[in-house]
Amino acid sequence: MGTDVETQEYDVVVIGGGPAGENAAQYAVEGTGMTSVVVERELLGGECSYWACMPSKALLRPITVADLTGDLGGVSTAHVTPKSLLERRDYWVSSYDDSGQETWADGAGIGVVRGSGRLVGERRVRVTSSAGDVELVARRAVVLATGSDPVVPAMYADALPWGSRDATAVTEVPDRLVVVGGGVVACEAAIWMQALGSDVTLVVRDPRLLARTEPFAGEAVLAGLRERGITVHLGTEVRDVRREAPEATGDGRIHGGTVTLATSAGELVADELLLSIGRTPRLDDVGLDTVGLSADDVKAGRLPEWLYAVGDASGMAPLTHWGKYRARVLGARIAAASEGEVAWEPDREAPVPQVVFSDPEVASVGMTEAEAREAGHEVVTTRVPTSSAAGTSLLRDTVVGESQLVVDAKTHLLLGATFVGVEAGELVHAATVAIVGDVPVHVLRHAVASYPTAAELWLRLLEELPAEFRRPPQ
Repeated sequence: MGTDVETQEYDVVVIGGGPAGENAAQYAVEGTGMTSVVVERELLGGECSYWACMPSKALLRPITVADLTGDLGGVSTAHVTPKSLLERRDYWVSSYDDSGQETWADGAGIGVVRGSGRLVGERRVRVTSSAGDVELVARRAVVLATGSDPVVPAMYADALPWGSRDATAVTEVPDRLVVVGGGVVACEAAIWMQALGSDVTLVVRDPRLLARTEPFAGEAVLAGLRERGITVHLGTEVRDVRREAPEATGDGRIHGGTVTLATSAGELVADELLLSIGRTPRLDDVGLDTVGLSADDVKAGRLPEWLYAVGDASGMAPLTHWGKYRARVLGARIAAASEGEVAWEPDREAPVPQVVFSDPEVASVGMTEAEAREAGHEVVTTRVPTSSAAGTSLLRDTVVGESQLVVDAKTHLLLGATFVGVEAGELVHAATVAIVGDVPVHVLRHAVASYPTAAELWLRLLEELPAEFRRPPQ
């Protein structure tokens, strides 16, 4: 005889309580009188709050400050203290306690159901937990905000490599660490693991770091890593991975004995292996088959009118700020539809900004020069040393890196921008605004930056454009 399952009804049911899920739940019902609920199997706040953005930046910022004091005249040189660094990380992740997030949800009028949620039919979500099953019925919409998982090819699986969670939650620092990957997580984690005491080696399959950015950005980060004493092997393939006595010891703890990697650059031996070669949407066990869908349908946006995907689960850029933005957009759609209206949205997709908190910092938005040309644009680029503005030069005694704009030669519109150097992340938002607002560069010349601030770098970049870019296109 079957067991009765409690049924609860809400207007909007969100599977996944990370930043994107929280934003979707909030914006879909805010000011409407509708109700929403978030289903979370781990910690409210998700990957970003506990195992990604927040802890990684909590670890990196003191290192950046210590580096600054070593380069800036007039101050005493500071040194990183590993114990204090990890204590700062623990503070920013609330010691992995999400009660604060639950208080926020309660204050926002958002329900919370703990457990693993999966679709069991149209607008129906079954939540399984140790407390028993609950079936949630969505009167209007179900949102998949289930995040993503690290890619772990079969060759690595038996070695139980670290993922990004282990790197940010580190409690046992390996003497020797091999990082496989050359993207954002790999470059950032190499810095804090080295500061904590690891001898770090990067193994990168691509011929350069940060392959999706402008080449000069990856070159600057490569120089910065090597200057720290981090070994980097570019264009290197991993052919085999072996580990002595692998053991699932928990996040941030060394997962067994010595790891040996056979690579095209020779054999590497380490006490731990951090694998950072990408992530894949977490869609395998969300019940898509019960409504006649597949993961490919989600990635292609082929969804019924009541089902949405947001954040990493959507297959779009796996960035917290982008997931939150898309959640706000989708939430507004749901809220407007409840009133028989259509939410206003821009005619074209907004550009995706990103900051890599490496040394030097890299910030970019829009298209690279190569992407712009491939898309059929006739482009003009302007590149200057990041130190060319007095404001950036005052931030450190030694300022490395270059910054570049990619401009459409016919329309004078900004297509992309890349900033490399100290506090680069604080410069990129102006470029994002210019692209979203279709502000041509001849107008940008009249947006005056205060002196002496880093923003004056914009003037240096715009001055390098040909004279015809000082007036509207003919």
